[in-house]
Parts: sequence; C-alpha cells; structure tokens
Amino acid sequence: MPQRTVQLVLHYDGARFAGWQRQPDVRTVQGELEAVLARLVGEPTPVLGAGRTDAGVHARGQAAGVRVPDRWTAAALRRAMNALLPDDVWVAAAHAMRPEFHARFSATARRYAYLVGTDDEARSPFRRAWEHAVTRPLDRVALDASAAAVRGDHCFRAFAVKGTAPEHDHHRCIVAEAHWEERPGGLVFHVEANRFLHHMVRFLVGTMLDVALGRRPADDVPRLLAADANDEVSPPAPPHALFLDAVRYPTDLYLEPA
Repeated sequence: MPQRTVQLVLHYDGARFAGWQRQPDVRTVQGELEAVLARLVGEPTPVLGAGRTDAGVHARGQAAGVRVPDRWTAAALRRAMNALLPDDVWVAAAHAMRPEFHARFSATARRYAYLVGTDDEARSPFRRAWEHAVTRPLDRVALDASAAAVRGDHCFRAFAVKGTAPEHDHHRCIVAEAHWEERPGGLVFHVEANRFLHHMVRFLVGTMLDVALGRRPADDVPRLLAADANDEVSPPAPPHALFLDAVRYPTDLYLEPA
C-alpha cells in the first residue's frame, strides 16, 4: 500500500507523562500518539520522535515522524488526531515530507527554553507548574557570562548523565545559541544546538543558577566544559520548567513550504 511520510509538530504538557518514550504500564507521549494512530489507520503505526523528553518536560515544538497510508493527507491526519488525543497533547502542525525524512537523524538543530521565576508570584499555582521559582537575587552578569561560555563546539561530558551515551561517544555538541533573556516575572534561558545529551540543559541551568547565586565560582562553567566527568556539576534544575521549543530540518525535505 502506498505510504505518505508526515512530520507532526507537537505541543504537550509533560506533567502527567513519564516522558516521551513508550513504556509498559506508564503513560507516555509516544504511547498516546501511537494509540490514536492505531485507531485511525487500523494497524500499529510507530511514531518516531526527534528526541526523548524526560518525565515532566514540556514541548511547544517537538517533531515526530510517521508513515501512514497515502489516503491520509497531512492536514486530514492532523484534524483526525486532534479529535482523539487527550487534552494535554496537541498536533500544532503536520507537514508532508520526502520519504527519506527521519525525525531524529534528519534534524540539524534543536531548541529549548527554561523558565525561571524571580518575583513573588513565581510561587503562584498559576505559574509554579511551568516555572522554576528562584526568589533569591541572581547575578545577571554571572548568568550572561556562563551562557556565553556554553556557545560553540564543546565536550559536554560534565553536563550529562553518566552512562547514557556510549563511552566511545565524544559527547561534543555545537551550541549555536545560549543566552538569558528578561521576561515578565523572571528570566528565560534559550539554547539551540545540533544535539543535546541526557539532562544536559537542566545540568547547565542548575550550574549557572548556582554561579549566579554565589554558590559556585564565577568561572565554573568554563572549567566544567574542560572536565572529563560529571562529578562536580550542580544538581539538574527541575524538569517542569523546561520546554522543547523547536526542531530544525533542511528545507528540501519538505514537500510543501513549512
């Protein structure tokens, strides 16, 4: 049967998910998507994500690839899936892609945002589910300097969970953008790279916040970038304030303008 390759652009609230990846006996984003597709297509249909978000992490631009019977246009598939998906998952867009599209390996960059609340209302029930409240004063100069050190081609072994990447992996990531930005009620850390290691963004944020709170020396982020182990990194920042914002792909993989 002729098939169509479709990229799904997903929004989800990660609070009630045990992460992206399908697992037995727990609720996952991949599991919900595949259950809906099985109903629509009439057979098991794998959904391949651009990356595996952890439990509690949200998405405003996760990308996933599916292959469905050719009778399903991208627009029709989006409408049908959104009619069946639970309230905490939404297909924001669907794009017809070339057959060689691969959600993980075709990606050229991924972009994350981490929200930090610094005012008194950061602990409000209307904000604390999506922000990390830090009510002690932060040294903005130290935050900016730490973010600047992250940009470029570095080994991030010190900012990754040990053992989640093969030992022979170089642990190098090319960070095209990393900066802190003011927003109402606090700050947001934006970071974009060609790849990310397990917990890498959360380790970076936790360490940068410790520097900005005076708990670590000002030059600790550059020092850790030269380390060959993660023994001295700060604990990772909580997952509930992290958002996968976008996944980039070459334009020639799209059969229509994205």
